[in-house]
Parts: sequence; structure tokens; C-alpha cells
Amino acid sequence: MPNEEMLLIPGPTPVVDSIYDAMAQETRGHTDPRFAAIYKNAIEKTREMLKTDGEVFVISGSGTIAMEMALVNTVAAGERLLIISQGFFGDRFQHLAKAFGINADIIQSEWGKQVDPAAVEEKLASHSYNAVTITHADTSTGVAADLDTLVPIIKKHGALVILDGVCATAAMEEDMSKSYGEGKIDVVLTGSQKAIGVPPGLAVVAFNGTALAAREQMERVPAYYCDIYNWIPIMHNPQKYFATPPVNLIYAYDEGMKLVLAEGMDNRYKRHEAYGKAVRAALAEYGMKAIADEDSAAATLSCILYPEGMDDAEFRASLAKKGVIVAGALAHLAGKAFRIGHMGNTTEDMLEKAIVLIGETMNEVGFEADIQKAVDRFRELALPVA
Repeated sequence: MPNEEMLLIPGPTPVVDSIYDAMAQETRGHTDPRFAAIYKNAIEKTREMLKTDGEVFVISGSGTIAMEMALVNTVAAGERLLIISQGFFGDRFQHLAKAFGINADIIQSEWGKQVDPAAVEEKLASHSYNAVTITHADTSTGVAADLDTLVPIIKKHGALVILDGVCATAAMEEDMSKSYGEGKIDVVLTGSQKAIGVPPGLAVVAFNGTALAAREQMERVPAYYCDIYNWIPIMHNPQKYFATPPVNLIYAYDEGMKLVLAEGMDNRYKRHEAYGKAVRAALAEYGMKAIADEDSAAATLSCILYPEGMDDAEFRASLAKKGVIVAGALAHLAGKAFRIGHMGNTTEDMLEKAIVLIGETMNEVGFEADIQKAVDRFRELALPVA
């Protein structure tokens, strides 16, 4: 199935033919052994990607379902949660905590900046928290969390680390076997539609042994669908039944995970890092500045400020007519910036073409853009992975 447009938004992201083909296979019964084998294979590939020997869950739902599953199975009502937020989606954990009676505190950074580690240290020293949430790459700002700094601080204070990888998993390192000082990342949550490059509809969550022990201490959780105890038997043997899985989407996810692992995780990390730097540098030649500094910018997407006087709606509509879809900014940045994804199945050729078409659109709406200079800068940085 040909993609008629370049979908360069923070998600969903472009889908390749082999994933479309997998999704178009015959729908089988959800307990059919042929489907169960594919489902089990997809689960094991996810385990390999995250390098965990804990429990992995691949279920029907969105990234928000994954956030909910991660939270309700580790933090009980009345317990304390610290939220490290670097944008709109970090803030969302406040709403989840409130819904489940969890006492939540939040440390919010200025948009475009990382949270100050000293503020995290101070907060953790002042209270005992059961868990801390970190958004690895906030979709609203394009800011990446500094895991090498934050995770050791959190583990020193004995809290679980819940990592929201919705816009990072499969593009930015999330190695659950890696030691950060006194501990490891305990929970990683994500969705299918971003750096994994599969259509929306799957929530993916991984728990290590420490996180599973936290669930064991809870007599019950305020959930049914999101209770991991209802899903563990199915993840071990997908021929068992709890809730009907999205059969064809599991086919697609299995193919997507096959592509992820075939490329190799280190190669994927390097490719995404190079693409992000190249896109931001090229757009800077047009007078378009990323709100995140380069040393804190995510590899998967960028939030780009317009030159003074550019009309957001006109720019994005004109660009869409050329077949390039980018997203508007959120909250107080709405109308002042746009967001461009450069993750998953996006290619160097796609991104270079987008840089050209963005330049053409700028010229059309009355802003001078040196397209060749921007393309040269992009090519300089978007080096192929050796």
C-alpha cells in the first residue's frame, strides 16, 4: 500500500509495505495456535528490545492505557508519586494519579528545558516516594530526559522508576538490564505508533522484578483490564483468553518488531540521533529554531519555532498540499511553533524531501529560504550508519 503523504508528525508515523502486508493477512481466531505463535513471538521480540527478564505486556490500547497500567500496578491509593515533567505529556500523570487516589507531586521544567536534577534530589530527600515517572521524550516539546543523571538519583532514594517511552522506545536507549548507580529502570511503557512504526492501537508495558514485587504487595488494584495479573497468563500462553487481542494489529506489530531488531538497536539509536540533529540544523538555516537546546533535544521529534510573523495555519496547510504533514504545537506554543517527527520508518530521502518542501513553502508564503544551503546542512549531518 503506497503512502500518499509523508506523515511527519509526533505519531502516528509512516508505515512500510511489509507491515501493511502483515496487517492484511487473514484474520484468525484469537486462540488459534497459528495466531498464538505470532503473538508470543511479538512478546519475546519486545522483551529482547528492552533487554528485560521481567514481564512484558502487549495489549490493545493506546499510550494512555500503557501509562495507566504502569501506574495502577505499582502505586496504591494513598501512596506517593513524584512526576518529572518536561512538557504536556509529563503533566498527564497528574490526572492519572488523581483518578486513582495517588498523592502526586510534580517537578515541571520550563518548556524546552530539562528538569533540574538538583530539584529532583531535593524533592526526593524531603519525602518518601513509591515511584517516580519520567517522560523519556516529551511529545509536546521535543525535550529528552537525562536518564544517566536522573535514574541514579531516584534509585538512591529507593523509588521505582517508571519510564514513559511512548515517543522514544525503539529509537532512544531504554535498556532495562542496565545499572544506573544503585538500580535499574523498573517499568517502561510505550505505544505501537511512534518509533516502532506500526499503526496505532497497541499499548506495550514491561515490568522488572522490582516492579512486579510492588504489585505483589498490593492486595488489589483499582482496575480490571489494566490489572497485570489478568494478563500474565495470556502473555505466557496467548492461547488462553482474557480479552480479545487485535489479531491483525498483532501481525503488524510482530513484523514491526522484526524490522526493529534486524536493524539492530545500536544502529537505530545512532540513526535517530543523526536524523534529529540533521533536521534541526537544516531548519535553522531557514530561521526556524528548535525550542530544545541540542544537548537536550530528543532524537525522535522536534518542536520548531516559526520566524516572526509566520502564520501557522497557512504554513501547515500549504505544506500539507505538497504531501508533508507536520503537527501544530500545544498549549502556549500553539500558533508559534510546529512539531516534526523524524522517527521509526522515516528515511533520509523522506526527510531531505521534507526540508526542500518546507523551504518552498516558506518562499511561497513570503519568507526567504535558501533551500540548497539547508539541504547541504542536512546531508552533512544525516550520515548513514556504518
